[in-house]
Amino acid sequence: MIGFILSRPYHPYVKASAVLFLTCLSLFSQAQRSDVGNWFIYVGNQPFAKKKWNLWNEVQYRNYNVAGDLEQLILRTGVGRNLTANNNNLLLGYAYIQSEPYVAGTDMKRSTREHRVWQQFITRQQFGRVFLQHRYRLEQRFLQDDFRMRFRYFLAVNVPVNKPGMDPGAFYISAYNEFFLHLDKPVFDRDRIYAAMGYVLKKDLRMEVGIMSQVQETRSRSQFQVVVFNNLSFLK
Repeated sequence: MIGFILSRPYHPYVKASAVLFLTCLSLFSQAQRSDVGNWFIYVGNQPFAKKKWNLWNEVQYRNYNVAGDLEQLILRTGVGRNLTANNNNLLLGYAYIQSEPYVAGTDMKRSTREHRVWQQFITRQQFGRVFLQHRYRLEQRFLQDDFRMRFRYFLAVNVPVNKPGMDPGAFYISAYNEFFLHLDKPVFDRDRIYAAMGYVLKKDLRMEVGIMSQVQETRSRSQFQVVVFNNLSFLK
């Protein structure tokens, strides 16, 4: 079905919407038959001051099911500066996290809150059609009854399929791996592996749908993800 849509002379936005919709239906049906959660994610990263500085703004609405059973709400913001032209970004941020875990063996939930200060460094590389991003993040986590520090390394790759670059109208394959390490014991926290299909709506605006598998020491779980990346500039 997806191949048929791509072969027809529809407007690129129509093609993208149809393909993403069909992918959503497929993954939604899988989520309803299995233990798969659903994360809606918005990531904004707006440059300003001659593109030397940037404002990070992010919302993640995570569910235990397709929608409506809240697992976690994450709000992140931060200010960064490019150390070189449009690359090598150093950022300082703050995050608020509300979690609603189930009480073991029951259908009851409890609510917890976390405040987080975080620093990150992002550097990007390009090899032909292959676009790489390395992200190093350090977090200071102020939990309700504890304080922890955590290091995260994130490696992402985007490969456009129907165009030579990440240009408007490009379909692309997206994948990443991110591991989390505590700075005390136990050191290993979790590892995430992700694969998705994306579409570049316009310059600095794109969307992805995919599946992320998260492995922790005592359990593993898959999450369906819908992600919007908005890098549209505040500048005219």
